[in-house]
Amino acid sequence: MDSSFCVAVHALVYLNHKACMLSSEDLAENICTNPARVRRVMSALKKAGMVHTKEGSVGGYRFAGDPEQLTLDLVADALGARFVDSSWHSGDADMECLVASGMADLMDELFLDLNTRCKERLAQVSIADLDHRIFCTDRQKNAERSMV
Repeated sequence: MDSSFCVAVHALVYLNHKACMLSSEDLAENICTNPARVRRVMSALKKAGMVHTKEGSVGGYRFAGDPEQLTLDLVADALGARFVDSSWHSGDADMECLVASGMADLMDELFLDLNTRCKERLAQVSIADLDHRIFCTDRQKNAERSMV
């Protein structure tokens, strides 16, 4: 997985919290990355309807929708994020050895299962949940941590 998912979630939580139009420069400063990277990620979120955009000198991005309904699996889908993946596989499908010829498919199945499980967990977490975890009182935080 690349860091686009982290950039997207951070931007969405910040936009939801600020409840105003923010430029890619403003977002980049808060995320601690560069504006071009933010714009690439925000483009995918715009296509998914998660943010509204406005062009020009007073333009930028605004959170769109309901933060209670926007779950992290939807963010992952908008970005095409895979959480477990490998660009290299051991073995060779043309080898006579069953281990060497079968391992790549087995690992692909495992990675697919892990991605499915990650997305199932992410479906349980909304932008509003993250906002709440950041901004609730210390007493509330301690109670929530003991429940997790």
